[in-house]
Amino acid sequence: MSQNPIAETVASLMPRAKQELGELVAFQSVADWAQFPKSESEGAANWVADALRAEGFQNVSLLDTPDGTQSVYGFLPGPEGAPTVLLYAHYDVQPPLDDAAWISPAFELTERDGRWYGRGAADCKGGFIMHLLALRALKANGGVPVSVKVIVEGSEEQGTGGLQQYAEAHPELLTADTIVIGDAGNFRLGLPTVTATLRGMTLIKVKIDTLGGNLHSGMFGGVAPDALAALIRLLDSLRSADGSTTVDGLAADAVWEGLQYPEADFRADAKVLDGVELIGEGTIADRLWARPAVTVLGIDCPPVVGATPSVHASAVALISLRVPPGVDTAEAIKLLEAHLVAHTPWRAHLELEVVGQGQPFQADTGSPAYASMAAAMQVAYPGQEMQVSGMGGSIPLCNTLTSLYPEAEMLLIGLSEPEAQIHAVNESVSPEELERLAVAEALFLVNYAESKRG
Repeated sequence: MSQNPIAETVASLMPRAKQELGELVAFQSVADWAQFPKSESEGAANWVADALRAEGFQNVSLLDTPDGTQSVYGFLPGPEGAPTVLLYAHYDVQPPLDDAAWISPAFELTERDGRWYGRGAADCKGGFIMHLLALRALKANGGVPVSVKVIVEGSEEQGTGGLQQYAEAHPELLTADTIVIGDAGNFRLGLPTVTATLRGMTLIKVKIDTLGGNLHSGMFGGVAPDALAALIRLLDSLRSADGSTTVDGLAADAVWEGLQYPEADFRADAKVLDGVELIGEGTIADRLWARPAVTVLGIDCPPVVGATPSVHASAVALISLRVPPGVDTAEAIKLLEAHLVAHTPWRAHLELEVVGQGQPFQADTGSPAYASMAAAMQVAYPGQEMQVSGMGGSIPLCNTLTSLYPEAEMLLIGLSEPEAQIHAVNESVSPEELERLAVAEALFLVNYAESKRG
């Protein structure tokens, strides 16, 4: 990295950043009290609040959101007349999944092969540390040129909408001229990228009942309707033979016109096994960023170990539907529910419960904030031009903020590049990426303040 005062300061702060990220990763802050103690999330929230107070933030608050979690808010006033920038991250994380598959403990930040491993290291505790690094570098080099609001969410991974509901009830709290969402990632490690689109999502619990209770498969199998078999047939109706998502009435032929994703790169990033085909049709970018995608997240049924020869009376699945930009999530839910009703076999009893949802998002890439970020990224990543990509994931808060503050510009950056393997075992962050993006964010704030003065 070509050195300038901000870059030099960030570089000097990296040992402290590693220590702090390790402290934050140590909290098992999964916002699901059935799996992890609520005290772990409360501990992480207090750690974030203390970090903001130490940086001189005012009005630092733990916001009790309607879903039972806490978001952390703070305000750092800038020069008189300066614009206000809202910085977002979240401290909650995905469960570690299979503890035995982690090479090092999931909640212990561990350096290995030039990366820092731990759940939340990239998604998105590292995003909060990125914000801190940028602000500290500015304070050491003349001061922060904008007013800054920070909001750190406590339940983003659960999709339960607590912060969205809180923001809608307190719309004055997060007002800003520009919003930087630190929960995305570069398209490729070392390639500076802003994310312009996000798919929306819904989570639906599907329950099928066919009998008053389980039955002996020898005495009744072949005639008695098997709820698990009915569920399998129903879930299969959501995909065509090539694996494309097929929800009756939901368009699945949109085309992505921007940055493309080479198939070989995708296969490597996704760790697709040799010889296994990819699913769907169209370009990789079409399928990831412009089209719907259904996924079966879990099925409640007896495990193989201990299974009995029974015809099952009831079966439950949780499915997600990713909704592409341009499609209203509420309409997609109606289509999905109608599809599930129409394709339930054997007139089995069907119960559907929507347990989470969020709208897709599309940013205005022609805004002044994008020009400020492009210039900043050119300095932080010498010789590289800023790229604009989509992201298949969902950040429901983006649409809430867009609807509340339609004049605000919004940029999505972050540490979740493909090698980070977020949501999987052995999640990690590149410290070099953390350093460069902190420099880029700091320079962006300088550029943006200057553009507003002009």
